[in-house]
Amino acid sequence: MAGKKFSALREKMSPEAQARGQEKFEQLRSEMDLAELRRARLLSQESLAQLLQVSQGSVAKMEKRTDMYISTVRRFIEAMGGELIVTARFPDHAIHITQFADMGKPKD
Repeated sequence: MAGKKFSALREKMSPEAQARGQEKFEQLRSEMDLAELRRARLLSQESLAQLLQVSQGSVAKMEKRTDMYISTVRRFIEAMGGELIVTARFPDHAIHITQFADMGKPKD
C-alpha cells in the first residue's frame, strides 16, 4: 500500500465501510488517556507541572494512575484549559452528574 493516498482507497470502499471507518475515527478521536490529552494540547509534563504547581514527577505519576480522585482529574483538565464533565450513560439516555461540579474548587 506504499504510495497510495488514503482518499483514493476510501473512494473504493463501500458506503457502509466508509461509515464504519468514520465512526471508529470519531470514537478514537474522543477517547484519550491523560498523557495523550496532554500531548494533544502540546504541553510537556514540565509545563503542566508548572501550571499545577507540582513536580514533573508528580505529573508522570498522575498520568500512570488507573484510579484517581475526581478533584485531581478536574485540576489536571482545568490546567490544560478544559472543563471536566461527568456523565453517566444508560442505554436510553445520558445524565450529567452535577454533584461533582464544585468539588475541589476553593470556597468563596
